Amino acid sequence: MLDQAKIDLLRNTPIASRGLLIDGQMSPSSSGESLEIVSPIDGQVLTTTASGTAEDTARAIASARRAFDDGRWRNMAPAARKKIMHKWADLIDAEALELAVLGVRDNGTEISMAIRGESGSAAGTIRYYAEAIDKLYGQIAPTAPEFLGLVHNEPIGVVGAIIPWNFPLMIGAWKLGPALAVGNSVVLKPSEMASLSLLRLAELALEAGIPEGVFNVVTGKGSVVGEAMSNSMDVDVIVFTGSGTTGRRLLEASARSNMKRCYLELGGKSANIVFADTKNLAEAAKVSAAGIFRNSGQVCVAGSRLLVEASVHDEFVELLGKEAAALRVGDPLDVNTTSGAINNGAQLNQNLSFVETAQNEGGTLYQGGNQLLADSGGFYMEPTIITDVQQQHTLAQQEVFGPVLAVTAFNDEAHAIELANSTDFGLAGGLWTADLSRAHKMIRAMRTGVVHVNTYGGPDVTVPMGGVKQSGNGHDKSLHAFDKFIDLKTAWIKL
Repeated sequence: MLDQAKIDLLRNTPIASRGLLIDGQMSPSSSGESLEIVSPIDGQVLTTTASGTAEDTARAIASARRAFDDGRWRNMAPAARKKIMHKWADLIDAEALELAVLGVRDNGTEISMAIRGESGSAAGTIRYYAEAIDKLYGQIAPTAPEFLGLVHNEPIGVVGAIIPWNFPLMIGAWKLGPALAVGNSVVLKPSEMASLSLLRLAELALEAGIPEGVFNVVTGKGSVVGEAMSNSMDVDVIVFTGSGTTGRRLLEASARSNMKRCYLELGGKSANIVFADTKNLAEAAKVSAAGIFRNSGQVCVAGSRLLVEASVHDEFVELLGKEAAALRVGDPLDVNTTSGAINNGAQLNQNLSFVETAQNEGGTLYQGGNQLLADSGGFYMEPTIITDVQQQHTLAQQEVFGPVLAVTAFNDEAHAIELANSTDFGLAGGLWTADLSRAHKMIRAMRTGVVHVNTYGGPDVTVPMGGVKQSGNGHDKSLHAFDKFIDLKTAWIKL
């Protein structure tokens, strides 16, 4: 059980200004400039972080390249790397609450989710990949007897990781775990909106024994640090979670520079489909509400489109509305809060504009739609349900990344599939039905990387996470994540 008194003590702990972590040392930006970190809880400045420059980014990349080339990490015995990464996970676990509170002060996620989905998830992910290090075997090809064909797994080199603000520790660990496990070096660029917990994560990595230069962190603006990283001739792989606009720029930069590989997770507009034969509509409503309103809808796989069979549409929307109304929106460091803050003011304004646009296009505001707790100085919004959303409406096509749910009725399976597949995205989706045959058919028909059946959310690190269409490419989580960070080297030997 979370200790509110300890959380309150941590929330009031001053946070020193943070620098860049390059070659094992914390340093200011070469320009001397810094960025103010504004807490979404109350709109107050928490601290500052260094505003990295292109020169700083190049210095971090050079540090990572030296570390890779001299083999201080990649040539370490797998069992030794494994031991260090396990120690890193132990250190994360030991500071789980401190890390979670630090992150909440920075990005606004409710503490009950942060302790589980941020520090808890990060430790588990690092431990998962640590355990896999000495189990990645090469291969012997089935060749003619006079030849021996060997396939080696080789680390690629320098990985540039660009991490979003909604779940920095969780998503950061999805990239860092497999990249470091196989011997690569990493330069990590956190979001300007959520850098603090990742900087601490990197310090714990050094404390655990990851050599200096292997893991570097450059804070700053995406237009500066991200741009320099993506245009570098010495970064071998870019991994990114964020917007499609930025993803396209990364691909363009890859073509302009060294043709670096880019693995992109670009969000979604995920359909959550409820059939009339669902055994427990009340339970489906409760889980579906969490699937869009947890973390104030700031979840890439959020079930932001609800497709409901027409015969149960009104009943289900009423159940969903009761669940949404029961959510406690507010101070994310209060253990009783069930939906925290919007990350920043610009995002809040964007969310509200989507509500206005939806109504102008013919949608019906069933519930919510307003800013909350404006007097706090923070950024809060009511869980919002909009019905009568049509396939062509903006709210059915564009990702909001906020607590705004689009509801559409469907007539039959074919209609549900048509609606589900009618966007440019294909990250996640869900379906509720008591018909096993229908479930299997729908899974095959839905063009998406993840399909939840009779639940929404919760797949653990053992299964891959990735999208199709404009939701990106490549996979986080599971053993498949190693594919992004390994080169296959063939040795063809005549005996």
